[in-house]
Amino acid sequence: MSDDKPKIKRDAAATKERILRAGMAEFGAKGYGGARTEDIATRAKCNIRMLYHYFGGKKDLYIACLERVYSHIREEERKLKLEELEPVEAIRKLVGFTFDHMRNNPDFVHIAGVENTQRGKFIKKVRPVANAAVDLIETIERILKAGADSRVLRDDIDAFQLYISILSLSYLHLSNRFTLSATYGRDLSDSNWLDERREHVEDMVVSYVRPFSVLKPAL
Repeated sequence: MSDDKPKIKRDAAATKERILRAGMAEFGAKGYGGARTEDIATRAKCNIRMLYHYFGGKKDLYIACLERVYSHIREEERKLKLEELEPVEAIRKLVGFTFDHMRNNPDFVHIAGVENTQRGKFIKKVRPVANAAVDLIETIERILKAGADSRVLRDDIDAFQLYISILSLSYLHLSNRFTLSATYGRDLSDSNWLDERREHVEDMVVSYVRPFSVLKPAL
C-alpha cells in the first residue's frame, strides 16, 4: 500500500502540470475570454473534472498560470547572484539574462500580453510576484550605488526606469515580431538576428550606465 502512495502523488503532480501547461497554451493563444476549460482539459488529456478538482475553475487556473511564469523569472533572476559581481558585469548579465529568458520562454510573453488586455486585474492577486519584483528593483539600486561609489557607473540612474528599459528592449521584438517582420521585411524570429539583437541591447544598456567620462575619447 505504501508503494502505491508515491505513484498516486506522482500521477497527480503530472496531471496538474499538464493542465497548467495546457492552460498557458490556451490562454496565450486565445486570451482569457476566448480560452475554454473544455479545450484546456482536452489539450491536457484529462477529464474536465480533474481541472476543477485541482484548480477550481478557469479564473484560478489562469491565476496559477500567471504565478508560474512570473515566479519562474524571479527565481531565475535570484540565481544570477548579481550583487556578487562587479557592477558593470552585473548590469550586463541582467540584460543578457532578461533577453534570453524572453526569447526562450514564449509563455511569459504570451501570458503577459493577455494579462495586459485584462488591465492587470489578475496579477494583483498574486502577491508573492509583486514582492519579488520589488526585491529585484532594490537589488538593482544597490548595484547602481556600488557602481557609482566606485565611479564605474553613473550616479543619476533610476533603478526602476533602467529595468523597464531592459525589459522593453528584451520584449518588444518578440511581442510584436509578426507586425515588425511584415512592416520592415525582416524575419525577427531568425536566430542570427536575435543573437545580434542581444549583443546590441547589452552594449546599449552598458553604454548608458557608464559615466560619460569613460566613454568620451581622449582629445
